[in-house]
Amino acid sequence: MTKVYILDANKQPLYPIHISQARKLLSQGDAKVFRRYPFTIILKEVLTQSRLEQLGIKIDPGIN
Repeated sequence: MTKVYILDANKQPLYPIHISQARKLLSQGDAKVFRRYPFTIILKEVLTQSRLEQLGIKIDPGIN
């Protein structure tokens, strides 16, 4: 299953979406291509948190 990276209008990363959802956003004009490799799209409008969740990064410090 292929995933597409997505950024909101403020260039904040969101959870990757399925390629068919990305294709739908692009064809409707709700998003545009931000980068070709890795393929990333950027939304044109700010969406509410209920539709998309923001991506968080956790760092594992490891065992000393």
